[in-house]
Amino acid sequence: MKIGRWTLTKTSIALLLIQLAIVSTIAAKYFYERKTCPRVWVRTVAIDPELPMRGRYLSLRVTVDGCQSTLPSAKAAKFPRGWNGAAVPGNYSVQYVAPVYFPAELKVVKNQLVAVEITNEEKKESGQLVEAPAGAACQQFLLATPVDFYLAEHAVDPSWTKPGQELWIEVTLPPKGPPRPLALAFKDNGLWKPLAF
Repeated sequence: MKIGRWTLTKTSIALLLIQLAIVSTIAAKYFYERKTCPRVWVRTVAIDPELPMRGRYLSLRVTVDGCQSTLPSAKAAKFPRGWNGAAVPGNYSVQYVAPVYFPAELKVVKNQLVAVEITNEEKKESGQLVEAPAGAACQQFLLATPVDFYLAEHAVDPSWTKPGQELWIEVTLPPKGPPRPLALAFKDNGLWKPLAF
């Protein structure tokens, strides 16, 4: 087959079809997971991106609820105390001066992204690393690996928030791997403002 000055051989056509099949399979998988996997809105914080790639994107730290997890060391957790000074059940905070890390399985429970510590040694590799920052409440743990959200070339950078604004991201939770970003929104003094790019 000849297109202008270019001649396509059977080998190049076969290679082109194989590449199209691979890309189509990946796109179909992502589309299927977007429709069938749990979705959730989570609070996020933008950080300086580190990827050596071209293009505009935000590198976002995703907040997770770690209250259903036990920290690797019980000494790292500060529990609420009753009138007699004894620890009582309830949400805890981190009392170490350095962050605590643990592998966790991510779930969507009651419209929240929840991290449950993986204690089985064989399953730890399949989990996501969660950071429990020093002094943070258990509802404010973070995924150690940021989620990247790609922006259109001329879109306004939403990472610069005003006082009273919070940046939120909608993610899907695939069966394996980190959450996948879908959309961004501002929570501005209680008002919800989805961002369109």
